[in-house]
Amino acid sequence: EYAGAAYPVNRKAEPVAGVRGYGSIGDVPDEVDLVVVCVPASAVPEAVRTALDAGVRAICVISAGFAEVGSEGEARQRDLLALVRSHGARLLGPNCLGISSTAVRLNATFASRAPVPGNIGFSSQSGALGLALLEATESRGLGLSAFVSIGNKADVSSNDLLEWWEDDEATGVVLLYVESFGNPRRFGRL
Repeated sequence: EYAGAAYPVNRKAEPVAGVRGYGSIGDVPDEVDLVVVCVPASAVPEAVRTALDAGVRAICVISAGFAEVGSEGEARQRDLLALVRSHGARLLGPNCLGISSTAVRLNATFASRAPVPGNIGFSSQSGALGLALLEATESRGLGLSAFVSIGNKADVSSNDLLEWWEDDEATGVVLLYVESFGNPRRFGRL
C-alpha cells in the first residue's frame, strides 16, 4: 500500500514480490529519497557509497555488525558515519529495525505488518521491544504517525526525532524507548 515507488536492488537484479529489480542503485531510473540497506556488515560501506554517489541523502542501515559487536564494529560504524556525513546525508541505524510512516503507507521495517495510522510517533532503540510494542499498539487500537527504530543511533537520535515530531501535525504524542542518551542536556531542553 506504499504511496511511492520501491526499487529492489540486488546483485542479480532479481525481482522482489513481482517488482522489477536493479543490479545497482545507479540503474534506478528515478531519484531515490531513502535507501534501506540489508546486507552483511562488510558490504554496507560499498552499498552506502553507491547510494550516496547516486544522490541519496537518507540512509537506513538495518544490518548488524557495528558498534554493538566491539571495537572492530565501532571502527566500522565510525567510518560509515564519516562517509555519510561527507556527503551531507543522514544515517538511521545501523543495527535497527527500520522506519515506517503511515502518512505515505511506508513500511521499511521487517515487521510483519505496517502500523495502523494514528497520532503517536514511536521510536525504539531496541528492535525486539519495538516489534512487541508495535503489536501491542495494534491490539489496543492505537495508531501511529510513524515508527522509527534507531538501533545504534550513529547519527539520527531520539533528540532528532523529538524535534521532527514537534513540528509534525500528524503527531500528537511521542513514545520513546531509549537505552542510552548521547546528549542528555539537549534531551532535557527538548
